[in-house]
Amino acid sequence: MTVLARFLFAGAAVLTLAACAPERVAPTTEAGDTTVAAARRIEADVHFLADDLLEGRETGTRGYDLAALYVASEFRKLGLEPVNAGSYLQPVPLLRARALRDGARFTLLRDGQARDFQFEQDYLPSASFNQAQDEISAPLVFVGQAVHAPELGHDDFAGIDLKGKIAVVLSNAPADLPVDERAFHASRMEKAKLLAAHGAIGVISIGDPRDEEKRPWAIGAKNWGSAGMRLRDADGEPIDSFPELRVRVSLRAALAEILFAGSAHSADQVFTMMRESRLQSFDLPGTATLAQATQMERAESFNVVARLPGADPTLAAEHVVLTAHLDHLGIGAEINGDRIYNGALDNALGMSILLEAARRVAASPLRPQRSLLFVALTGEEKGLLGAQHFVAAPPVAKSGIVANVNMDMPVVLGDLTDMVPIGIEHSSLKGLVEAAAKDAGMALSPDPKPEETVFVRSDQYAFIRAGIPAVYLDGGITGRDAQFDGIARLDGFLNQHYHRPSDDTNQPIHYPTAARIATLNALIGTRIANAPQRPSWNEGDFFAKKFAAPEPAH
Repeated sequence: MTVLARFLFAGAAVLTLAACAPERVAPTTEAGDTTVAAARRIEADVHFLADDLLEGRETGTRGYDLAALYVASEFRKLGLEPVNAGSYLQPVPLLRARALRDGARFTLLRDGQARDFQFEQDYLPSASFNQAQDEISAPLVFVGQAVHAPELGHDDFAGIDLKGKIAVVLSNAPADLPVDERAFHASRMEKAKLLAAHGAIGVISIGDPRDEEKRPWAIGAKNWGSAGMRLRDADGEPIDSFPELRVRVSLRAALAEILFAGSAHSADQVFTMMRESRLQSFDLPGTATLAQATQMERAESFNVVARLPGADPTLAAEHVVLTAHLDHLGIGAEINGDRIYNGALDNALGMSILLEAARRVAASPLRPQRSLLFVALTGEEKGLLGAQHFVAAPPVAKSGIVANVNMDMPVVLGDLTDMVPIGIEHSSLKGLVEAAAKDAGMALSPDPKPEETVFVRSDQYAFIRAGIPAVYLDGGITGRDAQFDGIARLDGFLNQHYHRPSDDTNQPIHYPTAARIATLNALIGTRIANAPQRPSWNEGDFFAKKFAAPEPAH
């Protein structure tokens, strides 16, 4: 179906579903407006975006197009400006790839004995964006967590030879690294870049057994047919595909003992060393044969971008970018009779909060000094692709983007009095966010799970990698009722509903709290836009040293 046809079909579906949606309250934020009215608007948006008709909003599908058209219509209703040649839609060029069962292989050869691992049950190959089919046979080298940080006294690549070999790699990064450094080195892209640079031709990735206890291998493996995606360049070639790593597979952690048998350390010893941050890299006995088969095709999706021009003639050329991702996982493996992964909290709620923040700022009689961009991003679940493309080819001058405020999966399952602003410690955004929270009457809590390294796992990281200060707004953990256990509620969602069909509108979302978060989001964007100076990285900050451009000479 052509893009035009998809959108014409989507438009008809939007009108049909909108007629059946919960009653909408007029989007005004004048003095008579109440938290109740804002909560109803957010609830109506969530019920639309997480409806089964949108089929989980997977990037590059009709369901996502429905969502994009809906958001564009809301932006138009508010009088916000389109910035992409008169359109609210910014095309994002993609390659879609699906791993195939036929043609996949993982065989371990040791001491003259061959062990064939079973597709899905034991291992899964990653889709390739470079070759439809490929097969390699090579020796194995255990490379710890593939972290190169000699300045911190840690280098998994020291003393090993990876050239022409298959790397065996554990997930995450050493627990004893500082939080920021750990987040950076845990990135799969950073690991792939290093492995390719050191000459590896294949990768076997192994997760943490404790993580697989919380989320069993079999649950995720059922969705092995889900498409992966990469951005494509002007020549149609994939970006960040690392063709040197010809075949990559993931192995169930419970089977790691087979790979490590007969080596310097058993799997149990390796996982113990990982938890104690004293991993060592070493050769593994035998060789492995890895093969993959992939179906590839071009695809396209859209960011939805709208602009509120700044009031100051000079500062209007600078932009504060408020983002939330619009996509989710689409249709996948059936769980409890349901195959639609609706993504109500992840991230229909975050997107709906962003829409409400846009309504509040657009309705204010005092326009901010700098311009604001409200952006619904595609491809977050595919690797932050929409954000990466937006930053690489923004519809406004890149030098004028001063900050990013991202909203992703606020777990708002109770009457909360706080918000978790992840990453405010890195830049001058800290003071602005704190002042906005005071104005909104909300407390700010530290990241309750820094070990999850979420600061590099949502769309703000694409802005950070471009040297742009950013903050990630997450749901709070403190309830108005002293008996409310926010951590337990968060853990319950993550363990039972995250990335499953049950993340739907049956979740007990507390919409008045969502309305207060929307107020805070609007206040943060406005304060940044009105600040005398554009935000700046803190001196000596880790991410600033990695990514920030030097200040121009005066």
